[in-house]
Amino acid sequence: MLENDYYSQENHGPYTLFNLGDFKLEDGGMIKNCQLAFTTFGKLNPQKSNAILMTTWYSGTSKIIEQVYVGKDHAINPDKYFIIVVNQIGNGLSTSPHNIPTPNGMALFPKVQIGDDVRAQHKLITEMFDLDSLALIVGGSMGAQQTWEWAVRYPEMVKRAAAIAGTAKNTSHDFLFTKTLNEAITSDPAWENGFYKKSNAVCEGLRRHADLWSVMGYSTEMFKQELWRDIGFSSPEEFCEGFTQAYFAPMDPNNLLCLAWKWQRGDVSRITGGDLEKALGRITAKMYVMPINTDMFFPPKDCEDNQKMVANSELRVIETSWGHLGLLGMDPLYIEQIDRHLEELLAASV
Repeated sequence: MLENDYYSQENHGPYTLFNLGDFKLEDGGMIKNCQLAFTTFGKLNPQKSNAILMTTWYSGTSKIIEQVYVGKDHAINPDKYFIIVVNQIGNGLSTSPHNIPTPNGMALFPKVQIGDDVRAQHKLITEMFDLDSLALIVGGSMGAQQTWEWAVRYPEMVKRAAAIAGTAKNTSHDFLFTKTLNEAITSDPAWENGFYKKSNAVCEGLRRHADLWSVMGYSTEMFKQELWRDIGFSSPEEFCEGFTQAYFAPMDPNNLLCLAWKWQRGDVSRITGGDLEKALGRITAKMYVMPINTDMFFPPKDCEDNQKMVANSELRVIETSWGHLGLLGMDPLYIEQIDRHLEELLAASV
């Protein structure tokens, strides 16, 4: 177990912990006293019909999601909805490699699937809030993978779903890219096979990992248009160092690897024997599939291929030159589009 202030209540709270008990995992193994970190906004109405579940992406936390997507000036409005933002297992707030003791901590943390997260979240919302339906589930990137999984696994509960910049089944191309992210971390000599002694020891590996995000996470158009100037940077080098490297630098490497393993294997057809069309045919929610036009991780064509298999769905492409990391909200026009589509989806009768 390593201390890491980055994941503290002061930096990413307030959040509450829900104890799942000894949580059995789909690939075998178990997490003892598994804790799911979550935060809520707004109030549940008497009919319990206004609940929205928001899921986190790779490296994301409930605080980051809140800062970009939740507020009175957004579609996800706490004056109208009861909003639950849940942190996926391994993200540093929920039970994760860095925050549990040996023999199961750090590099020995068990393998977690997207389906494990969704089962854990189902347990949270049914036992903590006695919910039997969700007005909306929404998430971006790995949060979209969880959104797809929710809509397939619990179709009777999900009234509406919005998958932003993420597919129902990860592609082999994306698997390979994520492999390079992992190798950037594990090739650092300070990695020590996942048993580094300090939370900031693997700094060079995290820097290389961040640089790969700068290559693929943004778009070529973002760099050509010098959009980094819009958020206060004077050169691309300063932006990559002061923004992307600085973003990842305080994070725990084992946590990121745990998340990456899940990301690589995200696949809703696991529950239908590998039949993706059959899995997506289970979805009864009104669904918006919302790829980012310049995304190099989950490009629109990959998302559209999934969307076409969902009966009550629409493709809503988000236009931004920021690429996949437009998810972080640097582009006001991105946020405007997200809010417009989500407001329309929330107003749709189901």
